[in-house]
Amino acid sequence: MGRYVVRRLLQMIPVFIGSTLLIFLMVNVMGDPIAGLCGDKQCDAATSAQLKKEFGLDEPVWQQYLTYMGHVFTGDFGTAFNGQKVTELMATAFPVTIRLTIVAILIEIVIGITLGVITGLKRGRPVDTSVLLLTLVVISIPTFVTGLLLQLLLGVEWGWIKPSVSTEAGFGELLVPGLVLASVSLAYVTRLTRTSVAENRRSDYVRTAVAKGLPRQRVIVRHLLRNSLIPVVTFIGTDIGALMGGAIVTERIFNIHGVGYQLYQGILRQNTQTVVGFVTVLVLVFLVANLLVDLLYAVLDPRIRYA
Repeated sequence: MGRYVVRRLLQMIPVFIGSTLLIFLMVNVMGDPIAGLCGDKQCDAATSAQLKKEFGLDEPVWQQYLTYMGHVFTGDFGTAFNGQKVTELMATAFPVTIRLTIVAILIEIVIGITLGVITGLKRGRPVDTSVLLLTLVVISIPTFVTGLLLQLLLGVEWGWIKPSVSTEAGFGELLVPGLVLASVSLAYVTRLTRTSVAENRRSDYVRTAVAKGLPRQRVIVRHLLRNSLIPVVTFIGTDIGALMGGAIVTERIFNIHGVGYQLYQGILRQNTQTVVGFVTVLVLVFLVANLLVDLLYAVLDPRIRYA
């Protein structure tokens, strides 16, 4: 196991370098970031040259990337065009987005897996058909429609929640935004669990456990569910980074100043330092989440061993 972890950590290095290089190149061809600093008027040549020199934009792109990566390894993600450190933006944005992601993941796990197990065990019955139709509706409706609808009903019409989340945004305030963020993923988790449970239910090891006279609950939890969760864990692991980076719509609806909000502002203002800095951290989140998912395979299925 130890050698496997070390090997995977070494494999992350070229993946991290390649991903950040690709992101850096894509962001730097979006347009002229200096033009956005002068407002509606075009910058004069002297001001433009001075700003480019100040932010290092007069250097070749490859040299800008090497300089950026050198600063990243020292914990410096650069300075936004408004003069604020990117790390300061991260310090305010990531905590609220992490809390929002935790709420969304818990909703996926608790509700999605529960519904998936129930429908997988009762495949073809009315409850199975109802849940399938419901998840299909959830997948079909865009997130911004779900978010605006819940905000209008629960926040404006019925007054059960605040339409906009406060600056601190505790876990209680993030329940509805977390549900909106997790809605589509929740539907996929339910369907994945249902399919996996229904397939593994006919496996030899399940029939053997039943023939031994083991209690139904133990057969489901210890034998059926553990093996059925492998594809679900894979999806949830990759979904962690996707939820953190893809929360732009949810955060805009509920006025949450998290990672999605900062990425939106950075793209809108062509603030390359902000965009590249935040996406670099999200790449690390994806890599770590994938490593944890691979390690969880051995916990769920004893037959899986890593050399």
